[in-house]
Amino acid sequence: MSDIAFRAATPEDVAALHPLIERAYRGETAKAGWTHEADLLFDTRTSAEELSALIADPDRVILLAHRNGAPVGCVQVARIGDDRTYLGLLTVEPSLQASGLGRRLLAAAETEAVARFAARRMEMTVIHRRAELIAWYERRGYRPTGETRPFPVDPPRPELDFVVLEKGL
Repeated sequence: MSDIAFRAATPEDVAALHPLIERAYRGETAKAGWTHEADLLFDTRTSAEELSALIADPDRVILLAHRNGAPVGCVQVARIGDDRTYLGLLTVEPSLQASGLGRRLLAAAETEAVARFAARRMEMTVIHRRAELIAWYERRGYRPTGETRPFPVDPPRPELDFVVLEKGL
């Protein structure tokens, strides 16, 4: 894993980043890893247009993990208040999951939140049915706030509600 570098994603990265995210979250390829949503959701996770908009937004950054120029992971950090950020889209190539790359991406996101946005708190949402993923974040210092949020689909699907987790930085 020492051959992996991190940098902010650029518009030129979208063409390679988008399929990585889809492979990690949806479909049969996602099932090679343990953090997928492929058994719960069957649509696409994001779009190239959405990724381009995220990259262009000055209140967001997508950190890209790459090996020899090829993306192997990413994570989004977004400013949501004066000293608060949101972590999302934590993605690891399915064949590299459980290798420590997710922990490295999480640590890089926390460092970036402090450096770029002067954040003192990081928030995230996880589908409440993903107990093993919630436990993974809890082992890294994130705690449930007691708040839940609806999953953004129409019609609403209560079985996919999010729990909100938070950590001081």
